[in-house]
Amino acid sequence: MNSIDPAIQYLSTAKSRLLTPYGLDETVLARTLNSIVGPNVDYADLYFQTTRSEAWSLEEGIVKAGSFSIDQGVGVRAISGERTAFAYSDDLSPQALAQAAAATRAIGQYGGSVKVGGATGSTASFAALARRDLYGTADPLASLDANQKVSLLERVERMARARDPRIKQVMAGLAGEHDVVLVARSDGAIAADVRPLVRLSVTVIAEQGGRREIGTSGGGGRFDYAHFTDELLARYVDDAVATALTNLDARPAPAGNMTVVLGPGWPGVLLHEAIGHGLEGDFNRKGSSAFAGRIGEQVAAHGVTVVDDGTLRERRGSLNMDDEGNPTQCTTLIEDGILKGYIQDSLNARLMGMPLTGNARRESYAALPMPRMTNTYMLNGDKDPAEIIASVDKGLYAVNFGGGQVDITNGKFVFSASEAYMIENGKISYPVKGATLIGSGPESLKYVTMIGNDMALDRGVGVCGKDGQSVPVGVGQPTLRIEQMTVGGTQ
Repeated sequence: MNSIDPAIQYLSTAKSRLLTPYGLDETVLARTLNSIVGPNVDYADLYFQTTRSEAWSLEEGIVKAGSFSIDQGVGVRAISGERTAFAYSDDLSPQALAQAAAATRAIGQYGGSVKVGGATGSTASFAALARRDLYGTADPLASLDANQKVSLLERVERMARARDPRIKQVMAGLAGEHDVVLVARSDGAIAADVRPLVRLSVTVIAEQGGRREIGTSGGGGRFDYAHFTDELLARYVDDAVATALTNLDARPAPAGNMTVVLGPGWPGVLLHEAIGHGLEGDFNRKGSSAFAGRIGEQVAAHGVTVVDDGTLRERRGSLNMDDEGNPTQCTTLIEDGILKGYIQDSLNARLMGMPLTGNARRESYAALPMPRMTNTYMLNGDKDPAEIIASVDKGLYAVNFGGGQVDITNGKFVFSASEAYMIENGKISYPVKGATLIGSGPESLKYVTMIGNDMALDRGVGVCGKDGQSVPVGVGQPTLRIEQMTVGGTQ
């Protein structure tokens, strides 16, 4: 039995949604691109997108908020050297496309020419780029009807309230998105993708003796709502309730310089913020990153290997192709402590003379692509997590994180731990509240002395912000012992 080439299948779906209903076809796209590219314009592309999204929120057994939206349009980009012209429209008619293309031609007045690669003159026909097939094309929004979606959230609430009488309030949320994109480029390439995305969240508030504490959990990825089985919902609920109840007994966190052990999975958000952003191509091309010009140098302890991998099946941060139409990759950024490369889109890769990594991402058709992370994580080491805990005389064990801030130019960060414990004499002793981790990403990597064999990815809840654009991402790591880190506490 012959299988259909995913590139052709997805391209056919995208054309039927984004081109045919509006009187567009490949001939119109080629004519539009040819009208942009000229002596002083090296490259142009068209990014079409239609997105259907919804969100449901339940509190106290009542649907308190609900939303549904449809957004579609096209972004038109032209590049000359380092300069970029960009226009977008929410009208997909040939006339609106022509107007957006005309707006980008202004870049030609600046002059200069640096070849992007491939033919940039006349585009007569398109060739479909090869693509991955990491997730299905099912529409999550259609996988359950409205009553079933509300019922799912009601089950979450019932589960949480049944866990412990100290649970006084439960909030549950469900969100889904179905995204169809098509990219046509002046080098003759065309590519498309159909992207499902769902997320479920649960937040509980526990009360005891006048003290109230919060616990959160949830997960998601590129699949439909059928993924959220009762077994999985129970796991989310158990985690949220356990966090809230643990924090009821938490003592004020101590402050000072101490050994810190980071748990597996979501604590990789610290790696994402403090290290990952500093490895994005645009910051390094401009020399504003702490890692600029340091490829080949020892930037972390031996044993530390960090990758950005957009090819993991059904993961929140994964993509079949990036937002320039290039297949995503697994890119090694740091290997055994040595800086190996950066995360790149086509513009920064070309200007830096480095290979593409398939990391061009944009929030929507109305935004420019830039180099962004997908799923960024540290690979396993060889230590048993119990051995790592046992090695610490006194220190902090950070299991979960809330918010944080980082300065890309020097890698300095401040992160708050939403669940943390003191380690005393090689054992986890008591929970603490109010702990913040303060340090520098590049410096912290040098003080990694033990790496666990329990690498885990987060459950699919990450959102990354950069220059006003938000995109879904994944993070992960094994248990880590960091020898020196400043802990800000409440005592």
